[in-house]
Amino acid sequence: MKDGGRLAAAIEVLTEVETRHRPVQIALRDWGAAHRFAGSGDRTAIGNLVFDALRNKASLAASLEDGTPRALILATYALTWEKGVPALTEVLTQDQHAPAGLTDDERDRLAGSGNGEPAAYAQADVPEWLWPGFQSVFGDRAVEEGRALAQRAPVDLRTNTLKSDRDKLLKRLAHTGAQPTALSPVGMRIEAKPGSGRVPHVQAEEGYRKGWFELQDEASQLAALLAQAKPGEQVLDYCAGGGGKTLALAAAMQNKGQLYAYDADRLRLAPIHERLQRAGARNIQVRDPASSNLEDLAGQMDLVFMDAPCTGTGVWRRRPDSKWRLAEKALADRIEDQRHVLENASRYVKPGGRLVYVTCSVLPAENEDQAEWFLKNTPDFKPVSALEAWKAALPNAQEPRYVTERGDLLMTPASTGTDGFFVAIFERNP
Repeated sequence: MKDGGRLAAAIEVLTEVETRHRPVQIALRDWGAAHRFAGSGDRTAIGNLVFDALRNKASLAASLEDGTPRALILATYALTWEKGVPALTEVLTQDQHAPAGLTDDERDRLAGSGNGEPAAYAQADVPEWLWPGFQSVFGDRAVEEGRALAQRAPVDLRTNTLKSDRDKLLKRLAHTGAQPTALSPVGMRIEAKPGSGRVPHVQAEEGYRKGWFELQDEASQLAALLAQAKPGEQVLDYCAGGGGKTLALAAAMQNKGQLYAYDADRLRLAPIHERLQRAGARNIQVRDPASSNLEDLAGQMDLVFMDAPCTGTGVWRRRPDSKWRLAEKALADRIEDQRHVLENASRYVKPGGRLVYVTCSVLPAENEDQAEWFLKNTPDFKPVSALEAWKAALPNAQEPRYVTERGDLLMTPASTGTDGFFVAIFERNP
């Protein structure tokens, strides 16, 4: 396919996403199934166009005064991908499968003729109703932080120290462009490619198949590191999901002690079994919510790690369609879910044990406000500084920019080069 056909396909997919409110991955998959002639390079380019249009939807729509799928895709090609209006004009006129050529009005708007400066929330590509929350967290950096959340995310890998070490893996993965992560001592990063470029398929690497490394964002690696799980401890990963942080905790424990993996949604938990076998993690006991409960663990855990259900505002780089689907009711529902999970998870912490509360959100309502609520309503717990845990685990690393008076910390793409993750630590009174 030429670029003109790719643009037409991207408009078709984005229209499906916008009008039928379908998840973008499903819309792209269905388009590919219906157009078998499209090669992998074509599908990558089409997907990149759609994802980038969604990442920058508000700013492009405000600049062009047009938020239609056609306008967003054409602007992504000409502006975000920096192809320019002349190149776009040529593509639209020289490919029979391309969308219709530019109108004079479209050409003027793409050239920036007469367009005023968009509102701050639009510049930041943040839904307008969420903007007050962003400003309360980031202040005069709110636009910068929003823009960083609208960029493409790198591919981050975590060395599985049960089987390998980072230096060896970096040599084996040199052909992928992998480099050490700036903060995580076991992380590797492959930077995102611009335009229609695609990153290597790391799941096809020998090291992935043999369990030498896992796909895991650096912020997620750091959250597990700050939990300070130690060999020989009793640890519960209460919202284990697919097991990424479970595996990181198991590696920190050096396969010593006992690590319980639990999630209320057994479908989310299902992938963990294959991952455990591949990683060589032998100290993990998976508790299926359909066939077992956790009553025998009450008051017994040295550490309960809780990656709480949240809105996912911190991972918008990877799921850009989710930010435009997010509604106020969904946020309210997540807040209630988090409080329910916090209450339940705290039951398993032994006297003197730790509870680590993590979200992949940047919103104060899901982060510091929830930590404040928990401490107010659970007097047998006290706060422990996540910042001090950071200093102990990463003595040579720059400290996070966003830290509360209690020491809770927030990582963001603009400040730490990671996904947006919040970490708060509590200790049960002896």
